[in-house]
Amino acid sequence: MPVITIDLWPVSPEIKAELIQKLTKIASDITNLPQSAFFVYVREYPTESIGVGGIPLSQQKLSSNAGTPPDLTEQG
Repeated sequence: MPVITIDLWPVSPEIKAELIQKLTKIASDITNLPQSAFFVYVREYPTESIGVGGIPLSQQKLSSNAGTPPDLTEQG
């Protein structure tokens, strides 16, 4: 059975459910396998355990919406 894993910072149960549903649907559409064949794992890490651009996420400004990723477009 195919496995899809996504690693990110803590998100709400609603966002996890949406990720699981949409990732499963897209993978099923692409592979022509039934959605029931897929396992989806959402792994969450505290923001102090994730670094982007050499800076922990806990020290970067995150959106007030926990499901919105930080702006990683700025070059430092």
